[in-house]
Amino acid sequence: MIDRYHLRYFLSVVDTGNFSRGAAACNVSQPTLSVGIAKMEAALGRSLFHRTNRRVELTDAGVRLLGHARMIEAEFAAAEREVVGTVDGGTLRLGVLSTTPRRWTEQILHERRAFPTGDRIEIVEGTERDLRHRLARGRIDAAVTIMRDDDDADRGRPILIEGYSLALGTAHPLATRVRIRVEELANDPMILRRHCELLSETSRFFTARGIRPFFPARTTSDDRALGYVRAGLGVTVMPDGFREAGVVRIPLEGFDFTRTIGLIHAAHVDAQSASHRQIADALVAAVTDDR
Repeated sequence: MIDRYHLRYFLSVVDTGNFSRGAAACNVSQPTLSVGIAKMEAALGRSLFHRTNRRVELTDAGVRLLGHARMIEAEFAAAEREVVGTVDGGTLRLGVLSTTPRRWTEQILHERRAFPTGDRIEIVEGTERDLRHRLARGRIDAAVTIMRDDDDADRGRPILIEGYSLALGTAHPLATRVRIRVEELANDPMILRRHCELLSETSRFFTARGIRPFFPARTTSDDRALGYVRAGLGVTVMPDGFREAGVVRIPLEGFDFTRTIGLIHAAHVDAQSASHRQIADALVAAVTDDR
């Protein structure tokens, strides 16, 4: 027998990419989640994941289950909302990745008066993991967030692919360079963006090259990080979309990571509805204005 919590565990692993993050998203220990997945696999008589050291992948059986699991969880969430009555049917709940520039969200909000359906809009900020968890449970209707290769094409619309580069104040000695080698930053303080989705990769990149910077500030606010950089407190690595007066963006040699930003819809909504098309178009306009 499959219980609802089994499906939640399954979806959480799919959406976060591994068992440890999936367990954290469900607020359970990894052994608890692993046991729950094992019970579901035993009940179905099929393995659902190929397990590797880096990332889990769905088996054929897991792929077949995924669509049903999302629909079932969405129906559960819809039933809860209907009974409890906590959400106004005229409210469109939009998740926004915390590591996206604020002007993108501002552009979407500027367009809200033109939404054909007249929906109110509610912004829910969060990390990629937070937003995917809310999408899977039907707690938000759509999210501006990072898209992954295994995302359902019918529920997601890619908007842009961007890289990561160094942010420096305009008075920095390297501010006029076209490209910077990490070794040139050996004596530069670094602003630590605690919420960065590439925090571990960035740390390994610098450490592998013998760079262990001093951190004069640690923050979960990109506005503050940019302010610190502008004031000359230090430099930092950020997605390329962050551009502001007093800050220059320069590629870091060998740091070739990219991310795809898009609009992902929850299973319970119609991605082709007027409001959701309007949000996607507003996001495209915001990104285009930056180019």
